[in-house]
Amino acid sequence: MSWIEPLERKGIAIETGLIRVTNSFTLVKKKDTLEGIMKKLVFALLILIIAGISLVQVGRFVEFATSPIEPGNEETIVIDVQRGQSPQDISRKLEEQKIIRNAKWFVWLGKFERTWPKVKAGEYGVSTGMSPLKILEIITSGISINRSFTIHEGDNIYEVADGLESEGYVQKDRFLTLCRDPKFISTLGFHDAPPLALEGYLFPDTYFLNKGISAEEIVKRMVKRFQLFWGENERKRALELGMTRHQLITLASMVEKETGAPQERPMIASVFYNRLRKKMRLQSDPTTIYGMWDRYKGKIHKTDLSIENPYNTYTIPALPIGPIGNPGKEALTAALHPATSNFLFFVSHNDGTHEFTENYGAHQDAVRKFQLDPKMREGKSWRDLNKKKTQTAAPAASAGG
Repeated sequence: MSWIEPLERKGIAIETGLIRVTNSFTLVKKKDTLEGIMKKLVFALLILIIAGISLVQVGRFVEFATSPIEPGNEETIVIDVQRGQSPQDISRKLEEQKIIRNAKWFVWLGKFERTWPKVKAGEYGVSTGMSPLKILEIITSGISINRSFTIHEGDNIYEVADGLESEGYVQKDRFLTLCRDPKFISTLGFHDAPPLALEGYLFPDTYFLNKGISAEEIVKRMVKRFQLFWGENERKRALELGMTRHQLITLASMVEKETGAPQERPMIASVFYNRLRKKMRLQSDPTTIYGMWDRYKGKIHKTDLSIENPYNTYTIPALPIGPIGNPGKEALTAALHPATSNFLFFVSHNDGTHEFTENYGAHQDAVRKFQLDPKMREGKSWRDLNKKKTQTAAPAASAGG
């Protein structure tokens, strides 16, 4: 055996050992790699499963957003979105009324579209034939349903406030506070000195309001409508009559309350001007009623006529301190352009029209004929003048007592 052989054998042994070591290492490495691959496969499978589920959910969400509950149903349902309501509140209301299927998804739809901050209070017309996307578009448009609200000729601020509150627009007290707030009134664009209160300046008309409108905006619209009527010509005419704007509106408000007959208004105005020139008390029942409005129950008594207040023209020889209602265009025009007459008195015919007289004796005769004779009152009503009118004068108002 050569000396190399042991070396060769040794070398072979070493080589073989190396081979064995190397093979052992390779097997361990292969085992580790296989486990890693399996883990990755499992993880990838989970991702695919989650992705699949997500895709299904996304599909369902898209279907929810774009599919109405009742395709083709155009029947309008009014949704009242109130100031301060959260997206969750609005969505629950829609789900409860069966307009959408899923309130939570509707909340998320609004978040995804980033439209919730655009929601404004108001009434909105939607239907089950609309998709949630369309419904969301409507309630975030700010274009809500407008409803008509009418100020009748002669309505005072208390009646206007009651009407606005009963129809759900604003709180009565808030409206009245604004109508007496000098700071707010100063922002309304009066060219002359602004009035201390807005009685007389809320122009009778039909206004279209939505439930989200503020009390400030309502008042602004009504005053703006008055300002469209009262221009430079009206201001100059009032000065020609020796009247301020406020005085003329006050007189017009009395004319408005005294008669429901349009043709009589200039003559009623003439009587008041004639009495003012003679410094006679105007003795107008509607002014007495306004001065005791908080306790007025539909009827005045003789004792009420002697109660002193700035509105009771039975106790003051002048116009009341301010308007007793909101006069319409015809009453304002009558006050600006009164008839020419010598009449100082008028008494009701009990049908909405009046008997005009020039002296107290003739007036007393008219009172006996039209007021004290039961036959002259029987079957008659001031409402008979025009049953279609929603606002008329006081039934038995007279100048001169």
